[in-house]
Amino acid sequence: MDPLENMTGMQDGLQRLWTPHRLVYIEGLQGPKTDICVFCEAPEKSDEDGLIVYRGKLAYVLLNLFPYNAGHLLVCPYRHFSTYDLASKEETAEVALLTQQAMATIVKTSGAHGFNIGMNQGEVAGAGIAEHLHQHLVPRWRNDSNFFPIIGQTKAMPKLLGEVRETFANNWVTDA
Repeated sequence: MDPLENMTGMQDGLQRLWTPHRLVYIEGLQGPKTDICVFCEAPEKSDEDGLIVYRGKLAYVLLNLFPYNAGHLLVCPYRHFSTYDLASKEETAEVALLTQQAMATIVKTSGAHGFNIGMNQGEVAGAGIAEHLHQHLVPRWRNDSNFFPIIGQTKAMPKLLGEVRETFANNWVTDA
């Protein structure tokens, strides 16, 4: 049977992009766990060392150390808990507010045309750090997708994380 045919022998109409290099990442997530939570440790560091862009009362914003795209931010509550349903109303309100402010900051500083926003909750849902709730905010620009990461196994990042952190921190929009 053709591997692209389903059990009925018919094509499913989907194209496949095989990325076996991602298996290293997936298997790495299944490795031994440590007691160290990077999202609990980050606020204890300087903003520069923790890649923190903005500190709120109940949550904070930091750059993703392994960004999907330039300017990829994470919005994290300070309190350590794993899923959205465990957040207080005040925490969810501040995460939402910081997300709006982050969007306005990114549009102001780098002219993003859109955003991917989401939370992966639980390892089976793709959370790299499932123990501490965090929301991804990935800026997108028209025509920003290409095959460089797949063919060359390289992601082109136009600025260093420290430069991006400083730009966002110095231009944070609080009236979004």
